[in-house]
Amino acid sequence: MKKYLILLLLTTISFAQQKTFTNPILPAGADPYSTYYKGYYYYTNTLGNKLVLWKTKDLSDIKNAESKVIWTPPKNTNYSAEIWAPEFHIINGKWYCYFAADNGDNNNHRMYVLENKSSDPFKGKFEFKGKIAAQTDKWAIDGNVFEYKKQLYMIWAGWEGDKNGQQNIYIAKMKNPLEIDGDRVMISAPTNDWETHGALHDEVNPPQVNVNEGPQFLERNGKIFIVFSASGCWTDFYALGLLTFNGGDNLLDASAWKKSPEPIFKQSSANKVYAPGHNSFFKSPDGKEDWILYHANSNPGEGCGNKRSPRMQRIDWDANGFPVLGEPVSEGVPLAIPSK
Repeated sequence: MKKYLILLLLTTISFAQQKTFTNPILPAGADPYSTYYKGYYYYTNTLGNKLVLWKTKDLSDIKNAESKVIWTPPKNTNYSAEIWAPEFHIINGKWYCYFAADNGDNNNHRMYVLENKSSDPFKGKFEFKGKIAAQTDKWAIDGNVFEYKKQLYMIWAGWEGDKNGQQNIYIAKMKNPLEIDGDRVMISAPTNDWETHGALHDEVNPPQVNVNEGPQFLERNGKIFIVFSASGCWTDFYALGLLTFNGGDNLLDASAWKKSPEPIFKQSSANKVYAPGHNSFFKSPDGKEDWILYHANSNPGEGCGNKRSPRMQRIDWDANGFPVLGEPVSEGVPLAIPSK
């Protein structure tokens, strides 16, 4: 009888573990992104010197997922260093990886793309296809690609000119998954107080950098949004802002994008979650729930380094169809896994 009770207890504990998870989902990993395809989530995050892809049926259990090194850059190129914010996308049956990189000098950051003709990203080969840039070829990071009404678009963070000091959000149409069509249009610049925490105290950078970055497309019931990160990631004020499209079919109409006056997701000292940002979104396996993936620090003042860890939590929607992200949940709090 005693053995039976122990077995029952272990089974109950195991079942409970399968039904809940706690944040963070990995010890470290900034700029988390996932793509759901044929029953699996393909996850990645910034590693800096290579591109790695994870494969799992449950993102909350990413620590036990299969993983594969997809690409390691050749040395001494314009894209050998500081590989940031990769995203893997399945487009027309092929896989593409978009990422930012430079030659070790941040001033030279640009976006690049890989292509894999296999429908299985763990098979075939990701081939380097080169730089992806608008006609105005300026500093660029954090590319996000999406399709709207059968047209591909890219959104990203960039400089207006050639000097650091401010990062804006830009949008452009794409000719195909490898090329931008024409020039960029700026749809957001950091102007609010909560977007302009960016004081720096080093000899390399300007004394102040105002930041909009990490844009992510979000659509629900015909409403179109872009969620972006604001203020410097080196500050605890790093937070998420919201752009809402109020136009017709022309997403390149800058005047049709309206910025919400306050951040929609920010640090919670009560919950001990600091500098939450650079997010992405995903749906539960059954498609019924919407979730956010994001990175954050566990302590104040930890900045943009390798202490940032990926986290996830469910999001809601208000009566007007706007996303409600709530507060970042404390570490160690059990959350129900995405519905299957």
